[in-house]
Amino acid sequence: MPAWQRLRRGRLALRRCSLAACLLLCACWAAGGAFVLAFLARGGLFSGRCTDAQSQRILARLCLDYRKGALTGDLCEDLCVAQKLIYTRCLYYERGKKVIQANWRGRPVILKSKNEIFSSYHHLGFLEELESQGVPEAELLLMVALEIKNVLGLDLPNNTMGPLWTKRKGPHWKAQLASMWSLLQQEEYIYFSVLQDFSKHVLRVIGSCGHFYAVEYLTAGHAWHKTLFSVEDALGASFSGIGNSAKAITEIAISFLDMVKHFDNDFSHRLHLCDIKPENFAIRNDLTVVAIDVDMAFFEPKMRDILEQNCTGDQDCNFFDCFSKCDLRSRKCGAERANNNLQVSGRGIISLLLSACLSFKILIIAQMRINGCVTVIKGFFTSSCTSLDVAAFLYE
Repeated sequence: MPAWQRLRRGRLALRRCSLAACLLLCACWAAGGAFVLAFLARGGLFSGRCTDAQSQRILARLCLDYRKGALTGDLCEDLCVAQKLIYTRCLYYERGKKVIQANWRGRPVILKSKNEIFSSYHHLGFLEELESQGVPEAELLLMVALEIKNVLGLDLPNNTMGPLWTKRKGPHWKAQLASMWSLLQQEEYIYFSVLQDFSKHVLRVIGSCGHFYAVEYLTAGHAWHKTLFSVEDALGASFSGIGNSAKAITEIAISFLDMVKHFDNDFSHRLHLCDIKPENFAIRNDLTVVAIDVDMAFFEPKMRDILEQNCTGDQDCNFFDCFSKCDLRSRKCGAERANNNLQVSGRGIISLLLSACLSFKILIIAQMRINGCVTVIKGFFTSSCTSLDVAAFLYE
């Protein structure tokens, strides 16, 4: 057989082999995909233990601790006795953090806890040694203030700690203090409780039972949703169809910008958002944007502590959506954040929102207006305008 025929036959065999391998690979991919989908549908890998059975066991243990007198709270009676706070479904479980949807007196709410078990929180050791209310209230208030400073990096005046401070009442004061202490070890609870009286852009805390606290249920964003937020779900019957969609989405974008301005300017220190993605925000039925996950939110003093780390290059100074610049002489990251909330949200969430409702020509102008707020200097972004400038354009 001539050499060229042998070469051709070899190539054909290789092609047939490659085709067979490709078909086998496709079959394996399809089977694997079906398995993964089935696994996820049954509450598999990515859902952790986010199952009805596991969630109900956690709440049953919470109620057992309540009946033993280990913990208390203004929602314990409704959850454990009156059955007016009823489990609906598990929404999230990761590294112990539990997020559960429930129905409270006909109203949907969210139950949250950083850890699933009450005993996993640090307890006030001296409570076991006390038989009477022998600890001075001023001393306990100081302990609360120190815990808040440790979490927020801020010194708060006593008159702002009202939502966090549990005054000792009646025979169950030990359980009250133990429950309060478990809540104070949860950063999100402190943020929501402290800020809810000063901001419409954070979740409202409804009540608590032990280490679980309840917040309002809102329509959260999703990256896969074409408009990021489901306007229909938020507005319900008041949504009158596609004619209102563009106006509603524009209102959401403006509210997002208002939230950015509010977090930048209206507190004693700037509040930095280091994980800006649709899933961490929600909308109320008046289209107000609300931060619902603030695990990666930090006031200026704590933000500076986080950023000021050792480094060998700028890549070592990135902390999710927040970053600074590496000083190669001192090998330290700068304490001052090099980007800001507007730049991250403007180029991400705001742009995606506008792309769903603006014409192509207007969208290009909007993108140019947003990008005009950002100048690149030595590889880092600096802002040359404010959220009000972008909001003013949206109102035009």
